[in-house]
Amino acid sequence: MPSSPRNSKASTSEWGVAVTTWTDSLAESIGLDGYATATKGIGGVLKARVTDFRVEEISTSVHLDNKGRFTVAKIMLTNWETNRFCNTLAKALSIPRNRIFFAGTKDKRAVTQQLFVIDAPRAKVAAVEIPDVEIEVIGRTHQKIGFGNHRGNRFTIVVRGCANEDGSPMSVEDALEQVKLIQEEMASKLGDNKFPNWIGPQRFGSGRPVTAEVGRHVIAGDWKQAALTYIAMEGESENDDVAAFRAHVRKNGPTEEGLELAPRWLGFERKMVEHLLHRPDDYIGAFRKLPGNLQLMTVHALQSVVFNKSLHARLAAEHPISWPVAGDMVGRIDEKGQLDASSCVVVEERTLPRIIRNCELGRLSPTGPLPGTEIKTCEGKSGDIEKQVIDSMGLTDMDWNVEAIPRLSTRGTRRSLVTSFNELSVDNVPLADDESMGERWKAGPNENSRWHPEGACIRFRFTLASGSYATTLLREFMRCPLHQL
Repeated sequence: MPSSPRNSKASTSEWGVAVTTWTDSLAESIGLDGYATATKGIGGVLKARVTDFRVEEISTSVHLDNKGRFTVAKIMLTNWETNRFCNTLAKALSIPRNRIFFAGTKDKRAVTQQLFVIDAPRAKVAAVEIPDVEIEVIGRTHQKIGFGNHRGNRFTIVVRGCANEDGSPMSVEDALEQVKLIQEEMASKLGDNKFPNWIGPQRFGSGRPVTAEVGRHVIAGDWKQAALTYIAMEGESENDDVAAFRAHVRKNGPTEEGLELAPRWLGFERKMVEHLLHRPDDYIGAFRKLPGNLQLMTVHALQSVVFNKSLHARLAAEHPISWPVAGDMVGRIDEKGQLDASSCVVVEERTLPRIIRNCELGRLSPTGPLPGTEIKTCEGKSGDIEKQVIDSMGLTDMDWNVEAIPRLSTRGTRRSLVTSFNELSVDNVPLADDESMGERWKAGPNENSRWHPEGACIRFRFTLASGSYATTLLREFMRCPLHQL
């Protein structure tokens, strides 16, 4: 029988928030520890098979015009990472990658459906055939779309192998009862349909939290380390051939021999190594081999670590997150559930009762930092917490101005400390045939796992606003190591 996941002492604040630090390096490195409730959770595994994780983008309207320059297509991807799909689509259409536009990246090991706007003829897009890709051409438009240009996402996700804390299988009845309890306690502690607005592990690189580490070198102007970190940073549980390639580069730098070791599907890393073999000192050029949105993601990921660590520190300090205290920065929540960061104001004692009431109504929200050239932090105790996090990460003297690639510079912003889920429904599904399951499931639980192949399988359906993470909502119910998400 597998042992329970190895976590350190769990404490419960007077406010009712359980603060737990997992021992796994990924959780620690991205600040994703602590929970909204002091409950047991259901354990289990996400994405045991690809079809267990379905995402449908809730798109904003795109104005169609038969004379428009761009083709609008609804595309369903099965087990495709968004950036890699765009590279494949661009090659199939014989167009540059930057002529394909979308509103947000989705999980790779999933079935996802979203809108793409493509600068290519309608008939040419409709004729594309790529494995595990379904393309439905909607029409033509003059509009481009970009990150955040959607209202949210609708999820259908199965948690398989629910387990008790000792690793024994959990029954359907116990799992559903625990889910109900957690939902009720979150509502009691945070408000109806609210949960902590953690930034999920996929922002940082699943199993290899590389993006934030690269971002640290980018804002420091150390392009050699930025490029080599992306290429060679070690990941957890990587395939042997990938691990051998990265280890070779760490030891020897970019070499022809190392390039031969790199699997073909490591397209970005291969392009970076090839560039450095032809231009050995051009590390900025190597970094530029990454897609533009992924380059920007490295800086955003570093900001996100600051936010997560600030949220965790706030919970650990028994500071509320759903309502403000004097000194907090609070912003307006729009009709799409998005924070209007430009509206943020510092809460004063005299305005505190009114602002708390508006936070309870979902009109306003306390916020945490995503630092930049114009770093904004709270005042009072909340400000002290944020400044201590920034200082502990060695970022106090960073100006977040990237001279070599100015578009990567960021002024900084704020992010809601809590967010909302809606239309939640939960039921159970049958155990799946082992032949349809992924390799992780077939390998079975390890000593630092909390799941059991005979445990209940629970299906969650819900919607989230864009920018919120399904994995961090389910983490509140599962209470398991991040490698199971």
